[in-house]
Amino acid sequence: MSIQSDNFQAPELDYEDFRNSVGTMDEAGKRKWVYPRKPKGKYTNYRNYVSNFLLLLFFGLPFIKINNNPFLLFNVIDRKFFILGQPFYLQDFFILALGAVTSVIFVMLFTVVFGRIFCGWLCPQTIFMENVFRKVEYWIEGDRNKQMKLDRQEWNSEKITKRLTKWSVFVLISVIITNFMFMYIVGYEEVFKIITEGPVDNSLKFLGMIGFAIMFYFTFAWLREQVCTLICPYGRLQGVLIDKQTINVHYDFKRGEGRSKWRNNEDRKAVGKGDCIDCHQCVVVCPTGIDIRNGQQLECVNCTACIDACDEVMEKIGLPKGLIRYATESEIENQEKFRFTSKMKATTVILALLIGFLGFLMYDRGSMEAKFIKPAGSTFFIKNGKITNTFIYTLLNKSNEQKKLTIKVISPKNAEIDFFGSDKIILKGDQILKGNINITFPEKEIKFSKQNMTIGVFDEKGNMVDSFETIFEGPFQLSF
Repeated sequence: MSIQSDNFQAPELDYEDFRNSVGTMDEAGKRKWVYPRKPKGKYTNYRNYVSNFLLLLFFGLPFIKINNNPFLLFNVIDRKFFILGQPFYLQDFFILALGAVTSVIFVMLFTVVFGRIFCGWLCPQTIFMENVFRKVEYWIEGDRNKQMKLDRQEWNSEKITKRLTKWSVFVLISVIITNFMFMYIVGYEEVFKIITEGPVDNSLKFLGMIGFAIMFYFTFAWLREQVCTLICPYGRLQGVLIDKQTINVHYDFKRGEGRSKWRNNEDRKAVGKGDCIDCHQCVVVCPTGIDIRNGQQLECVNCTACIDACDEVMEKIGLPKGLIRYATESEIENQEKFRFTSKMKATTVILALLIGFLGFLMYDRGSMEAKFIKPAGSTFFIKNGKITNTFIYTLLNKSNEQKKLTIKVISPKNAEIDFFGSDKIILKGDQILKGNINITFPEKEIKFSKQNMTIGVFDEKGNMVDSFETIFEGPFQLSF
């Protein structure tokens, strides 16, 4: 066994020096291109499964319909919105606002307990970058060393061919992503129509699609990790949300320091060496170019590539895995086994309740909405001992089914309604209908100058599908 000294001293390194610079920028301020080695291992396989599933959803959901409604559609131009097949109208935007607030609370609570797992496993930027564009790059240019060699060599036929091929495939993928993204805005039928009719008949839409394709290409061909490290606000938000009880990708410095190169048949503990053999494999696989051994950093997206790389090295040299692992800072400092604390359990319960609340908001909207508003500047009139008010009604059918409706005054009693036509209103699915009605009461029924009134809308079976409270105006009443 080769031993350097009975009192081995690890070299003193300035582990805080990284905080004085940006990992993807040199001292002159020029960008340092990141060439991550192709990761492999257990967590990489799991992430591939998740990414492939989410990509399948992205490319498949535009063609899925529920009750003949798109599964997801955000048509801002025509003001048509569908979530999980449920139509949402401008009248429902308070629900979406509450849902957005609930989502923000969910993200904050999730980050407090589970860290930045979303970035490495679910974020569209990570999924498209690592599981689409990066894999194309590996396929065309090769792994890390081959990419670095290609970048350094002169612009010969090999470099020109590979770069043009890569850029062309990137452009094609960007166009495909743009087309599918537009399916979530205008629907797949409209996208196919735009493609078949050509740019002449749809010049504005084509320009919009070209603009988005350029944006996608620029993001994934050039910006890349800069989106996560410099642009995305979630990384900055993480800095104020996490604490020592937050689960993140951590390097076990208690076990790993002092780090030194590996020597065969060496008893590292006997000479005071840590388990980290300073192989830098955790660094070369990092897609944001950081060294996880420097501690928790905003640039870390929890992609787990460093975990797989380190576990592979530990297995080869016969040391326990988990030198880099999912853990809490407190767990690393105190060398404790991970435990699901009461705080984590409570937060998980709250997260589940928030998901349930979002589902409740989306589905508890009713299939019908009715409003009865007095025209601006209108007033009552009295004739033959009866008081009449005019109302403009707006009926919104949120379902796909045709409805036969009747309007009745629930209170006060003895109301008469003049529909200016048939009292049976036929409302098609996903239709908004407006009209005028006169509501008349005997003078003795109106006790106040502004009488509370409830109007109900009933279906053909006599079931009330919605009601609306408004004011019926009458003459000023003196009471003694």
